[in-house]
Amino acid sequence: MQTITLNDGVQIPLVGFGTFHIPADGSTYQAVREALKLGYRHIDTAACYFNEEEVGRAIRESGIPRSQIFLTSKLWISDFGFDGAKRGIERSLRKLGTYVDLYLLHHPYGDLLGAWTRMEEYQQRGDLRSIGVSNMTPTLWERWIPQFDKLPSVNQIKLHPLYQQRDMRQIQDQTGVRLEAWGPLGQGDRSVIANPVIAKIGRTHGKDVGQVIVRWGIQQGIVMLPRSTKPAHIASNLDVWDFELTDEEMARIDALDEGVGKPHRHDDPELEAYLREKYVITD
Repeated sequence: MQTITLNDGVQIPLVGFGTFHIPADGSTYQAVREALKLGYRHIDTAACYFNEEEVGRAIRESGIPRSQIFLTSKLWISDFGFDGAKRGIERSLRKLGTYVDLYLLHHPYGDLLGAWTRMEEYQQRGDLRSIGVSNMTPTLWERWIPQFDKLPSVNQIKLHPLYQQRDMRQIQDQTGVRLEAWGPLGQGDRSVIANPVIAKIGRTHGKDVGQVIVRWGIQQGIVMLPRSTKPAHIASNLDVWDFELTDEEMARIDALDEGVGKPHRHDDPELEAYLREKYVITD
């Protein structure tokens, strides 16, 4: 597994396994165990995925040394603020049963500065090795990041060939903050995974569309987080190290950008209320 170095010196694998929308009915446990068996060493979860306990158990029971697995989780917006963040971080640490390699502010709403300050304390203690943000837009980045004592190590955002987030990527390139792509295969958007341009490129290399998309991202230094519960797809999404896209192929994929995030952008003032209502953490 190839890794890159974050701005705080922490090494992060370029491909991770996402667990969003995988239920905590044993499915997350099985999916993470399968992913680890197939060679993944980067697992991504969050408090509002409600599956941290199964992720932690799968890691513990995998037989793989903890130091060889990179684990990401995220603080939910109802726990933002200096006092709330302590509650949220302690909950994640308890449910996961281990330290966290990367801990993110999940959405840019509420008291980010207070939560960030608390996260810095836990990083200094060693419970959180690296800290970052998620779902930042350029507008929200300019509003919040200048208030932080130090730059985040990561901004995790929705990014795929039809929605390439070029404005955010330009900021990341200038600051040295690493981008992670959630939903890189479209997160249910069939227009991404069924794209004929990408499929044609894949046939050239004997690869499927998902593999081409993951390869497109990692060749740009973007950490890719594909998700699946099907063992065949979990395996294929990681089988991306034996080919390389040409400059011309990369340009053809770059040209697919529509510049629009579906169904929403995080600048939408109604999104915060929707998220707070939809995802409620009670324990």
